[in-house]
Amino acid sequence: MAPEALPDDLASIWERVRGELRTHLPASTFQLWIEPLRPVSAQGNTLHLTAPDTTRTWVERRYSASLRAALRANAPELERVVFLADSCAPSQGAPAERSTDASIESLPLDPAHTFERFVIGAGNRLAHSAALAVAELPGEAYNPLFLHGPPGLGKTHLLGAIVDYLRRRRPELTVHYTTADRFTTEFVSGLRKDGPARFKQRYRKLDALLIDDVQVLEGKERTQEEFVHTFNALHAAGKQIVLSSDRPPEAITRLAERLRDRFGWGLCAELGCPDLPTRTALLWRMTLESPLEMGDPAALKQIATQVLGNVRRLQGAMTRVAAVASMLSEPVTPSLAQQALDSSPSADSPHRDSPATDSPSVNAIQEAICSVRGVSRQDLLSAKRTSRISHARQLAMYVTRQETSLSLAQIAREFNRDHTTVLHAVRTVSARLTPESETTAILHRTRELLAVNSTARGSDATPIHQATSRPPTLSTTASRSALP
Repeated sequence: MAPEALPDDLASIWERVRGELRTHLPASTFQLWIEPLRPVSAQGNTLHLTAPDTTRTWVERRYSASLRAALRANAPELERVVFLADSCAPSQGAPAERSTDASIESLPLDPAHTFERFVIGAGNRLAHSAALAVAELPGEAYNPLFLHGPPGLGKTHLLGAIVDYLRRRRPELTVHYTTADRFTTEFVSGLRKDGPARFKQRYRKLDALLIDDVQVLEGKERTQEEFVHTFNALHAAGKQIVLSSDRPPEAITRLAERLRDRFGWGLCAELGCPDLPTRTALLWRMTLESPLEMGDPAALKQIATQVLGNVRRLQGAMTRVAAVASMLSEPVTPSLAQQALDSSPSADSPHRDSPATDSPSVNAIQEAICSVRGVSRQDLLSAKRTSRISHARQLAMYVTRQETSLSLAQIAREFNRDHTTVLHAVRTVSARLTPESETTAILHRTRELLAVNSTARGSDATPIHQATSRPPTLSTTASRSALP
């Protein structure tokens, strides 16, 4: 590596680079975009350039590759280009860093949350591809990227993977990763301590903002107002925004309409329940990271067949099987796995539809279905007949029939329908109940939400769509080439 360029050397290098670019770009393009650039330092293998705020983002997007090519031809020791605002030019010999105020701290990353350890499957392939595209081309691929789906399917994993990728590959970018709850706390404390101007300064100079669980912003009008302004400022500057929620934007009904509208400007990608091959791959990854003795790999398929739902349930089932194998001093086989899971609440039978002892209310069932299927309760009870809404309505009627003692006529009144419609819904859903069907997975997720809500009921019950916390860190793991 050549020694760091001195000011005279730097000026000479930059003149050669400019000459190279002038020969390859139209005169008007060169004058408008390249002429205002100024070299300020060379640290290691990185050339630092300043650019006016009005053009910096565009130049960085469109001409970084041309600048790097010109550098390689005229100064091989300089391999990277970093753009700084005019006011951020570092003094010679000082490290060139762009950092946020010390009081704004990102969430710590889980080391397991990388793209390499994410298991790709049919239910998350689009979300994974979009997240990787955003990491490779922040601000250009999909902006904003909105990931949604029930808890435990890998949303937090993908957000962490994007942050990990950007920090490793684009260390010059200022990346902030937080939750909507922390954003709210920072906003409130910022108002009390430093005033709104300081809060805005901290957030609006970011290059990438990633916020988990944005549904938490429901009902927080002042925070929503500030977030709209932050969103607008970052988006207008071409900065990357990535959001996650347990529901699609249109189903976050108590969120300001202009926020829901902005969330849909880029790409909304849903993460669905893992299918059998994906669950098997997830279990295989778990065995590689534990001392479990696997007597027959077919045991993994046995576990995956019996346990539906998210990664948290798979992890719990794996722990139970490992405990039974350890107690019996036997390797894990299909028969042992079946024996361990037969009495486990994590094992799901497609026809396990007996009513709960403490029956949920019809309203709770409707809210649960709306949360899982990403529709509003208003649409569920309306006359709309789109495929998604009709399917959600049938599922809600079926669960109400199974989980309550209401008659068909009583259920019909709750849904503004007649009893023949309810009967048709129950028969239709029953016909779709097979172990690997989407309908079975949806019913399982709905009952999970109902169970959580039932536990919270009695004091200050949490709304059903907020009742679950983010899953353990094992959310979705394995190589990108494995599956989705």
